Amino acid sequence: MLQFGNENKTCFILQFSWFAVPLPKSKRIMNRPINAHLEPQSEVGQIKAWQTLSTEYLIRRPWLTARRDKVELPNGKIFDEYYVLEYPDWVNMIAVTDDGRMIIERQWRQALGEISLEIPAGVIEKGEKPIEAAQRELAEETGFTGGTWSRLLTIAPNSSTMSNRCHCFYAEGVHQTEGQHLDATEDLQVLFKSRKEVFDMLSHGEFHQAMMVAPLYKYFMLHPIR
Repeated sequence: MLQFGNENKTCFILQFSWFAVPLPKSKRIMNRPINAHLEPQSEVGQIKAWQTLSTEYLIRRPWLTARRDKVELPNGKIFDEYYVLEYPDWVNMIAVTDDGRMIIERQWRQALGEISLEIPAGVIEKGEKPIEAAQRELAEETGFTGGTWSRLLTIAPNSSTMSNRCHCFYAEGVHQTEGQHLDATEDLQVLFKSRKEVFDMLSHGEFHQAMMVAPLYKYFMLHPIR
């Protein structure tokens, strides 16, 4: 248990799922009473899958597929409207050139209404493996190919409402062999930054895309700035 403040201030408690510490009933977090009699629970077997009773597709477009599920929870409760957005899996990559520079992109993002700093990324096409899609996307967006590739991690963009995953890679020693081959809706600027510059940008919150912040932090954890 970690406790901060004094009896006149709000106390913050760190509690693990398998571990509960009895606290005086007078202590409150966010003005809600603490249950002083929580029993330890096993991490195995407590959560069960929901049952999908029916599915109705509301829209099917190349870049947007939305469905409405009727679901039954393990406790028997039924929800008639649970909305899911279906997307193909995505890829992104941290690409470092053969002279040690990191490849960063700037492009307009209509939904947020801002110019976004990002790493190269894209969609896995039908029949592609994640690594093949990542290598294709890097070549199309930047003209860089080759290098040594490894997987950093696989994450869920939003497991509550989105069906897909994002596969993140690290490409070391890439070099330019061709020009860009951009899609009709792509208008992006390619930048080359030192590792220290990218780390500072990350630390200052200049990357807003969560699926890119995660692999960047993983990369700098594995390859820290000396």
